[in-house]
Amino acid sequence: MAAAESCFKIILGSSSMARQRILAEMGYEFTIMTADIDEKSIRKEKPEDLVTALAEAKANAIMARLQHTDILENVACPTLLITADTVVVYKGTIREKPCNEDEAREFIKGYSGGHAAVVGSVLVTNLNSGASKGGWESAEVYFHDIPNEVIDSLIDEGIPFKVAGGLMLEHPLTLPFVDAVVSFVFFRCFIALSFYILCET
Repeated sequence: MAAAESCFKIILGSSSMARQRILAEMGYEFTIMTADIDEKSIRKEKPEDLVTALAEAKANAIMARLQHTDILENVACPTLLITADTVVVYKGTIREKPCNEDEAREFIKGYSGGHAAVVGSVLVTNLNSGASKGGWESAEVYFHDIPNEVIDSLIDEGIPFKVAGGLMLEHPLTLPFVDAVVSFVFFRCFIALSFYILCET
């Protein structure tokens, strides 16, 4: 079934421009509702466990908020909530959003001429039936040398503080210095499959 013909509503539980762009490119219309959670209070040793737990916490927070609204009333077709989370793993250390400029600069300089792993999770929940499907995937990202002036420009724009690991791969300043991304078609494939399964539930 084509996206334009799909009989379901989508709530994207994320302010991520990358996730919004992916859904739009797939042809889906959606509304945005972000989760107000303390991500630092949720800790896991393994990155895949952390991103999975954070996506679940975001879903639970948004569903709790929806109970006090009329968004789901008188809706004939299913409403699907998408939540997700991403971290970067560099030399075995999990990196979330940098706390300050020094940490952001340290993060990005570390990637320059090297590589890091991006670990992401997605959780799709049918808000009508309560059924959900979740999963995670990782990708290796290889970088060319990133000039100091590019790092300075990214920090001046505040970009590193909006994304895990401090580096937005699709940003016009960053993209020329991405050498290769191994894997990570997961988000698109998982979303499409989950929509099909959950709309049949």
